[in-house]
Formats: sequence, C-alpha cells, structure tokens
Amino acid sequence: MLDRLNAQLGTAGLTAAAVVPGLAAVVDQHTAAVRDILTVGVESGAAVAGIVLLAGYAQGVQDHVRERGLTLSIPTGTAAWREASWYHVRLLAVCALSRKLHPGRPFSDLTGHTALA
Repeated sequence: MLDRLNAQLGTAGLTAAAVVPGLAAVVDQHTAAVRDILTVGVESGAAVAGIVLLAGYAQGVQDHVRERGLTLSIPTGTAAWREASWYHVRLLAVCALSRKLHPGRPFSDLTGHTALA
C-alpha cells in the first residue's frame, strides 16, 4: 500500500517540494504532525511496527476523502503542487516518513526527523 502511494504521489510530490517555495516547510509540518499522532496518539503504538501504523494512517486519510465524496487526483507537474490540498500534503508526509522508516522498527526511531532531511 505504501509502495503504491509512494509511486503515485510521493516521488513527484517530494521532487516538487524541493523546488516549490514553501511546500517543503508545509510537508515538514505535516510530517511532524503525523509522527506525533502515531507516537503519542495511538494506544499500543509502541508495540506495533511503525510501517503498519503509517499504512493504517494513510488508509484512514484516503477513506476520509472517499467518505466525503471527493476524488484525489495526483497533481501533475511542479506548478500543480502549489495548489495541493491538505489531503495531498498529508499523504505526501506519509510518503516521506515511509521512506525513512525501517520495516519492523517503531515510530520512535523517527523522532526529530524532518520530511526532506
């Protein structure tokens, strides 16, 4: 699931974040929020592999989008990322975190990491 999300959204989005003014900072803010939610806000989170928590969180965001009758099209081109929705950036943060998280390791391994560092 995270591999597909990275292929569809992560690669283009993280490339865009490197050149779109302000996007990297917004992704970093979302990354910190997701990391905090999964390390502090999930009961028994320390006992579950971080990658499992991250996949569940990403699925929850996508379910939320569908429940509201929205469609998340993938922004094409760097300019389109200037208009990215909250959902796009939140899922992009998930992609950034998934690239740094080793399978089987807890989310606490990512404390202090930013999305693009």
